[in-house]
Amino acid sequence: MLPTPSSLAGYYDGGTPQLADTLPPDIDLVYWDYYHTASQSYASKIEQHRELGCANPWVATAAWTWNRFWCALPFTFATIQASCQASKHREHGVKNMMITIWGDEGHECDMFSSLPAMHYFADHGYTLDDEIDMDRLKYCFEGVCGANFDDWVYASKIDQVMDSDTTLSLKTHFAPNTSKYLLWEDPFLAHISPQYAHLDLETHYTEVAQKLGKALEFKEEYPENSRLRMAYLLATALSLKCHLHQRMAIAYHNGLRQELYELTEGRLVDLQVAVDQLWKYHRSLWHKTNKPFGWEVVEMRYGGLRTRLITMRDRILEYIEAFESWQQQQQQQQQQQQQQQQQQQLQVASDPGSASVGSCQNGLSGYMMMHRRCSLADGEDPRPSIPEFESTREAMYEYAGCNLLMDYARVSTPTRPG
Repeated sequence: MLPTPSSLAGYYDGGTPQLADTLPPDIDLVYWDYYHTASQSYASKIEQHRELGCANPWVATAAWTWNRFWCALPFTFATIQASCQASKHREHGVKNMMITIWGDEGHECDMFSSLPAMHYFADHGYTLDDEIDMDRLKYCFEGVCGANFDDWVYASKIDQVMDSDTTLSLKTHFAPNTSKYLLWEDPFLAHISPQYAHLDLETHYTEVAQKLGKALEFKEEYPENSRLRMAYLLATALSLKCHLHQRMAIAYHNGLRQELYELTEGRLVDLQVAVDQLWKYHRSLWHKTNKPFGWEVVEMRYGGLRTRLITMRDRILEYIEAFESWQQQQQQQQQQQQQQQQQQQLQVASDPGSASVGSCQNGLSGYMMMHRRCSLADGEDPRPSIPEFESTREAMYEYAGCNLLMDYARVSTPTRPG
C-alpha cells in the first residue's frame, strides 16, 4: 500500500499564486522531493518555487532509509540522479542542495546503510556532468568507508523481489519495503501472503542470504562489510518464513499430519532461532549506534513476533495430539459397535425371541448417537481443527504483487480493535 498521500499533490498544490504575496522576502524555500525518477519533474517544481518569489530555492533529496531495514539504494540513486540533473542545469538549476535521511515507522533501518547514497550524492557535487564515474565512486567508497560498494547495494535486494528496473516517468514512485512487511506479517494468519503466493521468495531470500554470507567473510579486505550482517540475518529468517504458512496449510488440508509435524518441529523451530538471532543482533547494533530510547518500540515488535511463533507451534502440536486422540476414540467406538452387533447376532441365533429386545436396544443406541450429533451445531465437524489454516485469503492489492510500502500496524494483524 502506498503512503498517504500517495502523490505529492498534497504538498505542492498548483493554482495558488496568492501565496507569493504573503511570503516574507527574506525567506528561502526548500523543495523536497524523494519520489520522482525523471529530471523534468524536478525542473518544473523548481520553477514553481521561483514563481512563489524565491529566486534561489534549495532542493532536498533523500536516501530511502525510512520504514525499512536497509536503505533502498538503487531507487535512491535514481531519485538523486534525477534531482541532481535538474538542479545542476545551467539555465534553471539551483545553488544549494542537501540530502536527508529519516527514521519514520520505528527507525528500524541501519542508517549507515545509506553511506553509498551519501557518496553518490557527494560525487554529483564535484561535476557538472549529468552522470558520475561509477568506477571511481566504487574505488573511493572502498577507501573511505572500508566496504565493498556492490555488496552494500546488493543488500537492498531484501526489498527488491520483483522487477528491479526503476521506471523513468513523471509519476510518483515509491520503494517497496518487502522485507519489513514479510517479517512483521502475522505468521499464523498470513493475511498478506496472497500478494506473494505466486513468487518463489524462498529461493530469492536463500540466494540473498548466501551471497551476503560470503560478503561477510572478507573481514580484512572490507572490514565495514560487517554491517551487512543484519541484512544477512533478515534474509535468512525470511527464507524460512515467507512460505511457511502456505506449506503448513497444504499439509493440513491434505491430512498430512506427519508432514505438518515435521514442518512445525523443523522449519518453524529454525525460524524461531533465526528470529532470535536477528533480534539480538539488531539490539546490539541499535545500542552501538543510537541512544536506548526508541528501541522499546522495535523490541515490542520482535516480542510480538516471537510470541506468535510460540503460539503457532503450540497450537499445531496440540491439534496433532488432539486429532490422534480423536481417531483413537473413533476406532474404539467402531470396535464397540462391532462387538455389540456381533453379540446381538449371537443372541438372535440362540434365542429368536430376543430379537425384539435387541431392536429396542438398537433404537436406544441410535437415539443416543443422534443426540450426540444433534448437540453439535448444524454442519459443524466434530474433528479437531485449526481455523487459522481454514480461513480464505485474497490479495488486497490485486495488481501490486510485492510492490508495496506498508507500516507495522497494517501488516502485524488484520484485526482492528473497536
